[in-house]
Amino acid sequence: MAKELEASVVRVRGGVTTSVQDWLAVERPLEIRARAAGIVRVISTTMRTPGEDRALAAGFLFGERVITDGRQIHSLETVDEDTVMVELSPEAEAALETARRPFVTSGACGVCGRTDLSALLAVPADVPRSSDLCLTADVVHALPAALRAAQAAFARTGGLHAAGLFRPDGTPLDVHEDVGRHNAVDKLIGTRILEGRLPDPDSVLVVSGRASFELVQKAAVAGIAVMLAVGAPSSLAVEIARSAGMTLLGFVRNGGFNVYCGANRVEGIHTRQGAHGQYA
Repeated sequence: MAKELEASVVRVRGGVTTSVQDWLAVERPLEIRARAAGIVRVISTTMRTPGEDRALAAGFLFGERVITDGRQIHSLETVDEDTVMVELSPEAEAALETARRPFVTSGACGVCGRTDLSALLAVPADVPRSSDLCLTADVVHALPAALRAAQAAFARTGGLHAAGLFRPDGTPLDVHEDVGRHNAVDKLIGTRILEGRLPDPDSVLVVSGRASFELVQKAAVAGIAVMLAVGAPSSLAVEIARSAGMTLLGFVRNGGFNVYCGANRVEGIHTRQGAHGQYA
C-alpha cells in the first residue's frame, strides 16, 4: 500500500488562489494479533503509515518488553494490508497481558491504553550500552540534515516523522518514516530485531521531532547510547535517559544543541554545575 496519496487542493499564496494536485501522508489502522494454542486475540490497534508493518509489530513488542530477542518470535505474518499475526515463544506469551491495549491508539500516542506503566518506566539494568562512543560537534550538527535527506515521503507530504540510526561518524544505517513518531522508532528497532542486529550499543538514534519519554524509553530498552532530537525533550525523557546512562541531546538545529545528560560522549563538551546542582 502506498505511503502517500495524491489529492486536489486549493492553494493560497499571497492572495493568489490556484487549484493544484498535492500529496497527503496515508494514515490507516494496523491491527496486531497474537495466536497461541489455537486462540487468536488482538494485542493492539495503532494508527500508522502503511509499510514495514512486520517491523512495526516486532518493534512494538520489543519496546513493550513482550520480547527481548527476535528469536522469541516464532512467526510473523502479514494477514492483509492492515493486519499482522504473530506467534511467540512461551516466555513471551507470558508477558503479553501487561502490554495489551484495550482500544485504538492514535499516531501520536505511544503508550495510550496501557494498563501497567510501572514496568515501562523501569530501565533495564542488563542492557549493554557503549561508554566509549564519542561524537564530535560537527557530526551532531550534520545528523538532522542527514536524516532529512533520507525522508523521501516527508519531502512530498510534509506530514511524516522520521527516526534514523547512525554510526558515531555520521554513517547512516537505517531510516524509517511514519505519521506516528513512536511508530517510526518501532519500525526502526523492529527492523534491527528481525535482522538479528540488536542490541547495537555503538549506534546513535536521531528523531525528527521532540524527544518524548516513550521514544527515549524505546531507545533505552534497545541499548542505544545516544539520542538526538530536533525538538525538545520532556522532563521524564531526561529522567529516563539519565537513569539509563544515555546521552540525550535536544534542539539540534541552527548550529546549536543542548546536552541534557551524558555530555561525556560529546567531544569537547565541558559541563558546569547548573542551578539545581546537577551536571549534564
